[in-house]
Amino acid sequence: MKQETILLHGGASFDPITGAVSTPIYQSATFRHPALGESTGYDYSRALNPTRSVLEKRLALAEHGGYCLAFSSGMGAISALVKLFQPGDNMIVSADLYGGTYRLFSAYYAKYGFSFSWVDTSDFEQVEKNYSPRTKALFIETPSNPMMKVTDIRRCADFIHGKGGYLIVDNTFLTPWYQNPLDFGADFVIHSGTKYLAGHHDALSGFIVHSSDEAEPRLRDAQMSEGAALAPFDGWLTLRGLKTLALRMDKATANAEVAAFWLRRHPAVEKVFWIGFADHPGYALSQRQSRGAGGMISFYMKDAAHIPHILKKVSLVMFAESLGGTDSLITYPVVQTHGAIPEAMRLAAGVNDRLLRLSVGIEDPDDLVADLDQAFAGFRPA
Repeated sequence: MKQETILLHGGASFDPITGAVSTPIYQSATFRHPALGESTGYDYSRALNPTRSVLEKRLALAEHGGYCLAFSSGMGAISALVKLFQPGDNMIVSADLYGGTYRLFSAYYAKYGFSFSWVDTSDFEQVEKNYSPRTKALFIETPSNPMMKVTDIRRCADFIHGKGGYLIVDNTFLTPWYQNPLDFGADFVIHSGTKYLAGHHDALSGFIVHSSDEAEPRLRDAQMSEGAALAPFDGWLTLRGLKTLALRMDKATANAEVAAFWLRRHPAVEKVFWIGFADHPGYALSQRQSRGAGGMISFYMKDAAHIPHILKKVSLVMFAESLGGTDSLITYPVVQTHGAIPEAMRLAAGVNDRLLRLSVGIEDPDDLVADLDQAFAGFRPA
């Protein structure tokens, strides 16, 4: 099946018992056993749930993986994945990434003996320099959040596999519609399904997709033991979102192109970061390992004093955290998504008080530009 069809029908097209074309929401915590020693395959929803099982099969197919585990959030997925490693292990991590991941690693897992090296993974020499015999994994975001840096998935995979380690790729920004990291050698793909996969700002979810027979039971045990499994209703909402993922991603990308070029021309904007620009440093690499630029844009204002005005004046575009949904959202990373990252590290990554991040939705592009235009009205270069 082609990717569009997988997103609609992968795993199961209809309920085999009733014929329902919408996967039922099995809102049950537990399941009746036919007899002692017999099971329907489902015992307790923290372990397995029929709604969640369909979703996991569909996303595994979409990401070209053998297995998928669905969690109550992207952070729950990342936390479970850490359980594959041992105290004393080191992980090289993209320095420019979601602040919540930094907080999880530095404030929590570092206390238990894990170490993390924060590196610009788009510069492969930095990856090589920071490797040590304790390094057991590379964890990359590509494109990165929020600076839109592109990391070479294949090169990172070949390098860490040569050292006996794993490559983990957060694919939240591009989704399986535009990028399949497993095809380029990644061992594990992470998603915050709250974003593009669910796509409507109404559900939290997270995923690990992989093809390791050895890792699968260990990850299932971690999920069962920690209890961060995805609830049936949120699973159903994410399944619904997958059905329109291709349409939404293509529309958001087309809108982002309009918005990115408009921002680039505005005299109050210093620089725009969008991987669809032909002069983006990672453009050629992105063309090789992905199929689209996506709807995420970051940009520097020339004057930080303009930012409070913009955030107050936008109307159609909403000032809110998160990304990847039907509605366009604007975020101020320095105090929102990346507030947990120490200032020196943030500034080194480029996340300063002049940076805004725009998640472009599926509205009419003329309306989006009109809203930005009125919010920017009267600004001149600093």
